[in-house]
Amino acid sequence: MAIRRLDPGIKYKINSSQEFVIGGYTPGNPLDALIVGYYESGKLYYAAKVRNGFVRHLRREVSERLKGLETADCPFANLPEKKRTQWALTKEEMKNCRWLRPQVVAQVEFTEWTPDGHLRAASFVGLRDDKKAIEIVRET
Repeated sequence: MAIRRLDPGIKYKINSSQEFVIGGYTPGNPLDALIVGYYESGKLYYAAKVRNGFVRHLRREVSERLKGLETADCPFANLPEKKRTQWALTKEEMKNCRWLRPQVVAQVEFTEWTPDGHLRAASFVGLRDDKKAIEIVRET
């Protein structure tokens, strides 16, 4: 049996994946992006807006699952962010957000953590019913 070696000239993209707590969303048809985070020292911290990974029926299913969790208060301890970056969520952008009680957990793939503590190239994989939101921490 011959063994084929990987070509050293080819780059392979390796994604990371972990679960995150859904703390809100931006409205769309019916939602545009999930706003996710993780717990640290009992506080929920914002990590990313997740727009990728959805198809029409999946957006509707996730939206249905989030019904009844709406709240007027932002659940994230580190929002709004003062520094404007591609991944930040500023006070102005927060006006369009719908906040949720942080009870639902989503599996998210991403390429890496940015130096500011955000997810780069985040993509929705699915909902997790086997994890409690309060147990979700940033994995290293």
